[in-house]
Amino acid sequence: MRITVIGSGIVGAAAAYHLSTRGVAVTVVDEERAGAATQAGAGIVCPWVDHEDDEGWYLLAREGARHYGGLPLEGGAHARVGALLVAGERAELEPVRALLAARRAGAPEMGEVTEVDRPAELFPPLAPALKALFVPGAARVDGRAVRDGLLAAAVRRGAAVLRGSASLAPDGTVVVASPATEPAARGPVAQPAADAVIVAAGAWTGELCRPLGVEVPVFPRRGQIVHAAVPGADTAAWPIVLPVRGPYLLGFPGGRVVMGATVEEAGFDPRVTVAGMAEVLSGALGVAPGLACATVTGTRVGLRPVTASGRPLIARVADGVVAVTGLSAYGLTAGPYAGMLAATLATGDKPPLDLAQYGL
Repeated sequence: MRITVIGSGIVGAAAAYHLSTRGVAVTVVDEERAGAATQAGAGIVCPWVDHEDDEGWYLLAREGARHYGGLPLEGGAHARVGALLVAGERAELEPVRALLAARRAGAPEMGEVTEVDRPAELFPPLAPALKALFVPGAARVDGRAVRDGLLAAAVRRGAAVLRGSASLAPDGTVVVASPATEPAARGPVAQPAADAVIVAAGAWTGELCRPLGVEVPVFPRRGQIVHAAVPGADTAAWPIVLPVRGPYLLGFPGGRVVMGATVEEAGFDPRVTVAGMAEVLSGALGVAPGLACATVTGTRVGLRPVTASGRPLIARVADGVVAVTGLSAYGLTAGPYAGMLAATLATGDKPPLDLAQYGL
């Protein structure tokens, strides 16, 4: 069987990896787009605290977190560091405490949730008066490393990667144009016929599917994040910080801290803005004033794909074409699992989750 995957973010890379383990001949079309969500994802995997009003979303995120256990990842790409849910008063934490208690039986991997009176002992820059709950099962992931590891594993099993811009003809044929940085001697080239195509192009999925005569209602939501260095700090084991209000914080090895993110309706505009940085930095300092002397080392912007319904899309959208998109801010949580589900759908096998709830 031959399948083409359009998009090489974490979802497309996961789809390619899972297809390659089934003996499928896989071709991945890889285009570096400014604002690609995987390249900018912070790396939080803590699905049990969200989607209290949407069981379908929660199931996808929960299974996505579990799925990491079976992936071929190098050391450091995924680390269980736990999460601090912080607030100014204990009473503010009661709703999330109740939610976690209700979900614990169905998700024992979250671990035993405990109360922390001095969360700054675990994440030193935090304001000392904050109260917190600690969720030990939460994990930090390096989205770029996960994506690269999955794609490399697929290539080792025979997958091919084409650099260039893909489009779909009305009959489902994939056409690839060389990158603008590498002018080709000829124009766009139609690829050999595939048995199926998986479109995993994030916020650009709707644009790619339009020639098929189908409207995929997905749009970009901009998220800006800040990377900073904390001189002399051993940040590798710092837990994720998820405030009741304000931006998230998480540490990575090498004294690195990530802060974010904005939630903006800005179209396909992958710019870092003054207002965006002000929002992130002021919010972060309100929670963690100890970061005031940290050095800003970089910024990233992700155009996160969101569907009109708010639900992820994992469905056949045309004969032989599967689309997977709409993971919003949970791409690194659910992306590898969603890629596996799309691969299963493309091969005609039975997926381990009912996908009717993730259709158009």
